[in-house]
Amino acid sequence: MRDRRAFLKTSLTAGAFAASGLSLPGLLRGARAAEGPLVIGAPLPISGAFAANGKFASLGAAFAAQEAGSVLGRKVSVADIDTEGKPAPAARKVQEAMGQGTRLFAGGILSSEALVMGKEVTKGDGVFITTAGADEITGSDCNRGTFRWTVPTFGAIAQTVRPLIAQMPQAKRWYTITPQYVFGEGLLSAAKAVFQEKGVEHVGNSYHSLAEKEFSGYLTNAIAAKPDVLLLLNFGSQSSDALRQAVSFGLKKRMTIVLAWASGLEQFEALGADLCEGVYFGAQYWHGIDSPLNKALVTKVRETAKMTPNYSFAGSYQITKLLLDAAAKAGSADGPAVIKALEGLRYAGLTGEEEIRAADHQVIKDYYLLKGKAKSAMKDKDDFAEVIQSGKSFLSPEAAGCKMA
Repeated sequence: MRDRRAFLKTSLTAGAFAASGLSLPGLLRGARAAEGPLVIGAPLPISGAFAANGKFASLGAAFAAQEAGSVLGRKVSVADIDTEGKPAPAARKVQEAMGQGTRLFAGGILSSEALVMGKEVTKGDGVFITTAGADEITGSDCNRGTFRWTVPTFGAIAQTVRPLIAQMPQAKRWYTITPQYVFGEGLLSAAKAVFQEKGVEHVGNSYHSLAEKEFSGYLTNAIAAKPDVLLLLNFGSQSSDALRQAVSFGLKKRMTIVLAWASGLEQFEALGADLCEGVYFGAQYWHGIDSPLNKALVTKVRETAKMTPNYSFAGSYQITKLLLDAAAKAGSADGPAVIKALEGLRYAGLTGEEEIRAADHQVIKDYYLLKGKAKSAMKDKDDFAEVIQSGKSFLSPEAAGCKMA
């Protein structure tokens, strides 16, 4: 994986220079004219259970930096920071990066690490944009230096569970499997609220740790509860393991399976079309989105690296691009100036027109509901799913509990 990642970064770098019409000597002349490279910190789980997501996110950040070439007359570079997927190392390593002068950060895939990193970056007058999902990030724990591109857990459930209840009125019994940390609790709480509102019976829940790989016991509990729908509230390799084991237990024949927060194309590739067929997936991003920026990104990445951007790649690309565009707009890479440029910004994003809400720093964007296709229905090797619907669902800043200091 490491060799492949290095190859992809080299390919993406070369392609980005070509696509932008910039040459390396020109960029270096720009860098010499200023105070050195503009460094974007990329705090990501490069090791640990969520390393696959972190490594694709690292590639996305690198692509955005190389595509920009230079900002404010300074060459842009990305510094990977391995958070290990754990809050304590994440906070310490971000502190160290700030001590070395880095003030702009794009990363934090897991909510638990994103919450602590956002606070540390804000203390140092920096800016942190994340793709983590816990409502608290732009809710009760919102702060001046933290921004979030992804739809929070409330919106993810509203755009998956709610439409599926309407689509399947006969499915009255739902069972959940939940990772026991802030992200999972957020999804579970939102799901319970929708169940209660719609008169759906929540027949049980199984919690698991972030280190769990074996889900047979939880699935046995689910089978015993005889649900109509199994709702998986975990993420990344854990949701893949849970889904793979659920299918091996024959659950696709006994109930509908919904994965509320998919990690995108890499997850479909790892699982395969046969396993994903008929399963519903909630998604922050899909490479088939019909927007100018997404079409351009997909084309460039396919040309330069012979791959299609997945959610981890695309989300990291977008948040890194936002930081760089804001710095260019502000005419400064200082945290307060970049924050001011980001607040209220409307821009053409990967999902179409997107807006950063000034009151809580939440990006207002679509969330997608996908359904896995049969292998025979795939138009190409990446066509694993069809988009059933998309939409925007957000709590107001007040209802989310954000009181920006």
